[in-house]
Amino acid sequence: VNLDHTWRLKSTSARERALQYQPGQKIHGFTVKEVVAVPDLFLTAVKLTHDKTGAQYLHAARDDSNNLFSVQFRTTPMDSTGVPHILEHTVLCGSEKYPCRDPFFKMLNRSLSTFMNAFTASDYTMYPFSTQNGKDFQNLLSVYLDAVFFPCLREQDFWQEGWRLENEDPTDPNSPLVFKGVVFNEMKGAFSDNERLYAQHLQNKLYPNHTYSVVSGGEPLAIPDLTWEQLKQFHATHYHPSNARFFTYGDLPLEPHLKQIQEEALSKFDRINPKTEVPSQPRWTSPKEDHVTCSPDPLAPDPNKQNTVCVSYLLGDITDAFEGLTLSLLSSLMISGPNSPFYKSLIEPKLGTDFSSVVGYDGSTKEASFSIGLQGVDEEDIERVKQIISQTIDKIIENGFEERRIKALIHKLEIQIKHQTTNFGLSLASYIASSWNHDGDPVELLRISDSVAKFRQALKENPHFLQEKVRQYFKENTHRLTLSMSPEESYLEKQAKAEEEKLQKKIEVLSDSDRKQIYEKGLDLLAAQSQTQDVSCLPALKVSDIEPTIPITPVQISTAGGVPVQYCEQPTNGLVYFRALCNLNTLPEDLRVFVPLFCSVITKMGCGALDYRQQAQQMELRTGGMSVSTQVITDCNELDTYEQGILLSSSCLERNLPHMFQLWSDIFISPHFDDEERLRVLVMQSAQELANGIAYSGHLYAMTRAGRHLTPAGDLQETFGGMEQVTFMKRTAAMADLSQIIRTLPRIKIHLFNPDNMRWVYNTPAIAAHLEGFIKDVAKNRKERKPVRPNIIEKPINPLDDSGPRRKLISEPTFHPCPMKTFFQMPFPVNFVSESIRTVPFSHKDYASLCILARMMTAKFLHGEIREKGGAYGGGAKIGGGLFTFYSYRDPNTVQTLSAFGNGIDWAKSGKFTQQDIDEAKLSVFSAVDSPVAPADKGMGQFLSGVTDEMKQSHRQRLFAVDHKNLVDVAERYLSAGQKTCGVVILGPENDVIKKDPSWIIK
Repeated sequence: VNLDHTWRLKSTSARERALQYQPGQKIHGFTVKEVVAVPDLFLTAVKLTHDKTGAQYLHAARDDSNNLFSVQFRTTPMDSTGVPHILEHTVLCGSEKYPCRDPFFKMLNRSLSTFMNAFTASDYTMYPFSTQNGKDFQNLLSVYLDAVFFPCLREQDFWQEGWRLENEDPTDPNSPLVFKGVVFNEMKGAFSDNERLYAQHLQNKLYPNHTYSVVSGGEPLAIPDLTWEQLKQFHATHYHPSNARFFTYGDLPLEPHLKQIQEEALSKFDRINPKTEVPSQPRWTSPKEDHVTCSPDPLAPDPNKQNTVCVSYLLGDITDAFEGLTLSLLSSLMISGPNSPFYKSLIEPKLGTDFSSVVGYDGSTKEASFSIGLQGVDEEDIERVKQIISQTIDKIIENGFEERRIKALIHKLEIQIKHQTTNFGLSLASYIASSWNHDGDPVELLRISDSVAKFRQALKENPHFLQEKVRQYFKENTHRLTLSMSPEESYLEKQAKAEEEKLQKKIEVLSDSDRKQIYEKGLDLLAAQSQTQDVSCLPALKVSDIEPTIPITPVQISTAGGVPVQYCEQPTNGLVYFRALCNLNTLPEDLRVFVPLFCSVITKMGCGALDYRQQAQQMELRTGGMSVSTQVITDCNELDTYEQGILLSSSCLERNLPHMFQLWSDIFISPHFDDEERLRVLVMQSAQELANGIAYSGHLYAMTRAGRHLTPAGDLQETFGGMEQVTFMKRTAAMADLSQIIRTLPRIKIHLFNPDNMRWVYNTPAIAAHLEGFIKDVAKNRKERKPVRPNIIEKPINPLDDSGPRRKLISEPTFHPCPMKTFFQMPFPVNFVSESIRTVPFSHKDYASLCILARMMTAKFLHGEIREKGGAYGGGAKIGGGLFTFYSYRDPNTVQTLSAFGNGIDWAKSGKFTQQDIDEAKLSVFSAVDSPVAPADKGMGQFLSGVTDEMKQSHRQRLFAVDHKNLVDVAERYLSAGQKTCGVVILGPENDVIKKDPSWIIK
């Protein structure tokens, strides 16, 4: 009976069911072309074609409940007006069946989706969503199909999402006319990121003859040349089933998907020839050089070294899957890790801070490219960098690669295939998108081990196989571009002036009646944005569709060698995951700011008998990676109590367990800190990485800083990962002598790598045998524990509580929150704005109401004020760590946005929201609460935060119970009252209003 039961379970798996389809079979207007089992990825691929329109379809059947749908169109713009990007935004603003404004954002609150978005690449536009709920899948599919094939494309939506001329104050006809629009501001923000700017220039100049020579996202100064008519025309020619590729993934059956797609969309079209093919780039007969400028970076490690130089090579067509894999593996061998030739020749001589922002193999265009270069270079060294690149290629052709490195690379690939993620469907959709877009075979791409076997065979048959590729693609390749970029003091000024000139040109030709019309249209748009939407046409799940209880994840608590241990067994494809948390409670306060640097270098300096190159090689050969990161976790019961620590993470195949623990032992007992040359390389890379991240993640830096003076954990988070850490690393990188850092790192090690300060979590019994020995090895790091600061009380969790390995919490009873307004002037044309208010911890009865309120305020008030009316790319409210935080992203406004935050609180207090608004917010919150957890991460939430399944279930019940009265009550008691002690932060361009206000601290 058991055998029969097992067989039945197996035979009903999604993979097995999909194998029953036959080539030639007709299903709902589609014909099956191919059915292929892909055992490596635990899936069955079914390839189909739509008979009437020629639409292509791929289904990946896999026993994963997080089902995904995606449709992509080949979009090949021939100018930089951003037409595919503005179209992507506008199609999501209403369609024939769902004519309400903005069904996309409305569906975020009527669904339990685990992912919903849309992407514009250089040559395709993709619309993916995922959900674990079958009914939800049908609802979202219906909205997405109608959006892309039958959008309203109203002129008002084009103005809001794309660009418009409008009075600065739409209610005052005498206020100056300015450019507004979501994509217009998004792209101004995107091009304030020098890495993004460089990548865009590089692509445009390497492929100058067709669609890759333009900016698909939109060049801010070209966006105002796009007309509404051109937008509609682009939709008509590109968004057609004959130009579409559909992808579905997961354990839901294929046939209902096909039926719905056929009935709701494809049956209404005939076949056309979309004529969207991208021709091959004509090859150059000799190499080219070019130069561009950018804005100076005030946070660059060395203000005098801000040049980037890079050589880019045009490679072969990406539809050749084997050649693509070969070149991407070759790229890794050439640039990845300290043993690679380019790392040795470019990074280690410290000619720059890091590789250029574009580096390695790029298969996102019809013909791939490979780039190699440096950022943070002195102008005098640019020629030298070019010479080194050429010499390194010669050396590779001469010497080839060590067999151990090739072995390590293939081992890395094996681990990547085995590692299970929660968004596997989305990763697959992205992985196949580019090649499929140019008519490559997506199934061939999925059969990775076939290509790896072919790669091994090619090496076996010809030991010089890789060297010959290097000669062909790099040495003898005349289609290569050397592009340099340097900062220009007046860059931002010139950009602003060019925008002003563009604006004046538009204004010059306006008659009085045109101006009047612009004012009236502005008022109409404002009225439409302020109107309460009737969303009854949209499908929705109900709160009753949400599972009332969560599945329990069994964990076992014990000790090994006196160290607390949590064990949570999960099926992880033969991969072993090991994590340990080391608290920082004995660490002197003056060392805290050094901890992130310690974490980033500790696994990269060498250890025991291994130098850093040997260590890197052992890690690649024996593990799936070893990392150390900072952790600051607010207690779930008290806001002034928190845990401070570092998290060690690693994984390996079970056979490599002894090797992995040997590496950790050596790192604990005898890490190498005394190589100043190596340390300087790592410090420069780290400082450069932090400086580069602000233009993209400015809202996160603003949010972190806003919470700094509100909780002790908020203060530490700013030290570890906020603007304080960025400026500290800039100072460190500028130091002529790093000996002080070299003396500091061992002092930190003694406090952190101490078994008395540790607890572990693992997922397989095989680890247990190695733990005792490991603890014995590292016990010599034990030292007497004593809290360092007298006003801090260490609070062990109740020893009778067996909810997890006992955490040693820090309590700061004398902490007093205080208000603070900080402005960071940055070389951006847009702002990142945040305001943070202290509220309550996770286990408090009001926390659930604040969760629902944050979601409801975002969807029902802040989105409309900050994005639709204000033109920012995004904005909203979040709660976490006991802080209720407002934020905006790539925002043309500051004071207006801060008013929107305050008005949002007033809106919530007034109670002008409906039961439907509350239910929608609940759905949205639950879609996050119930998002899937990868097997390797099961039990990690409990390990880190002490939040047990029982506590999660109590929180769940409180979320269900939240009502109108609760929401008004928490808005009044916490948010309204809390505005007196809130933290406010702006990162953005020079701002005269703020400079004149003495309440702001200017940085």
